[in-house]
Amino acid sequence: MMAVTNSVVAPALSVENLSVTFQTRKGPVTAVNDVSFHVNPGEVLGVVGESGSGKSVTGLATMGLIDAPGRVSAGRVVLEGRNIAGVSDRDMRGLRGNRIAMIFQDPISTLNPVLRIDTQIMEAITAHERISASAARARAIDALRAVGIPSPESRLEAYPHQFSGGMRQRVAIAIALLHRPAVLIADEPTTALDVTIQVQILGEVQKLAAESGTALVWITHDLSVVAGLADRIAVMYAGRIVESGTVAEVLTAPRHHYTAGLIASVPSRNRRGQPLAQIPGSTPNLANMPSGCAFHPRCSVSSEICSTTLPPLLHDPSGRFMRCHHPRQGA
Repeated sequence: MMAVTNSVVAPALSVENLSVTFQTRKGPVTAVNDVSFHVNPGEVLGVVGESGSGKSVTGLATMGLIDAPGRVSAGRVVLEGRNIAGVSDRDMRGLRGNRIAMIFQDPISTLNPVLRIDTQIMEAITAHERISASAARARAIDALRAVGIPSPESRLEAYPHQFSGGMRQRVAIAIALLHRPAVLIADEPTTALDVTIQVQILGEVQKLAAESGTALVWITHDLSVVAGLADRIAVMYAGRIVESGTVAEVLTAPRHHYTAGLIASVPSRNRRGQPLAQIPGSTPNLANMPSGCAFHPRCSVSSEICSTTLPPLLHDPSGRFMRCHHPRQGA
C-alpha cells in the first residue's frame, strides 16, 4: 500500500491498492490501477490530473457507485476502520449521505427537478434519523444558512430551476454536509461556476469541513484551486497516482515530469504574449496503454527503461511519493 504521509491520527478514509475495471467489446480496460491514499479527519486531499486520468472513477468507486460493465477488481476502501468495498447495497445506503457523501460537478445530478428544496433536504435527513417534520425543517433551514443562502426559510419552498447554478450547488453541498459525514468527496463541484462564486463556495466548504472534522477529497483539474484549498495532493495519470505529498512540496518542487508539465501549463505562469506552455501529445487510450511508464511517449527525459518497465514507487524522507525512473531533482 502507498501511504501519502505518516500520521499518528487514524485516517477517516484509506483507499488501498484500488483497481477498477470496465468490460468493453475490446476486452477489459483498467481505469483505476493500484491506487492508494488516505485522508485524515479535518484534512483536505486534492486529487488532480487531466481528463481521463481516473480521478472521477476513483471517487465513484470509493462511494460504491461503480455499476456494470464496471467493477472494483481489487483493493479496499476503509471508512472509519471498516472495509466498505463489496458491502451490500443496503449497508451502503446506510453509509452514503451519513458517514460518506459526495458532491458532483453538476448539481442537477443531485437535485430532483420536480421536488421542492424542503422536500429533498428533509428526506435526506429522515433517511438516516428518526426526527419530527418540524425538527427536520429547522435542520434544513440551518443547513441552507450554513452555506450562505439568504432567506433560507423562503428559499426552502422553491424548486431547483428557481435557483442559479451557484445556489443549486450550495444546496447540494448543504445536503452532503447534513449529517456531518466523516468523509466528503467533491468531484469538481465548482468547475462550471463563476469565479467569484467558486471562491465563496471553496471558502465555505473548507470552513465547514474544518469545523465538523470532515475529511475532504477534492477532485479537480485546476491546480490553482488545490493550491488554495488542499493540505496534500495526489497527482493521477492514466489511472495511477504518479506523485503525492504536501501541496507546498509538490507545487514548488515537483518530482514527476508530468506534475511539472501540469504546473508549467497553468496560464498565470506564462509570460504575456507568449504561447501557452503545454504537455506534448495526449493522454493514452486506456484500451491500448503504452508499455512501461504510461507517460513516456510525452516525457522529454524518457529512456529505454521507461518504455519497457513500470517505474517503481519511490519515496523520500519527507514522506513524498513518486512513480518515475528519472525523477526531477532539487526537491
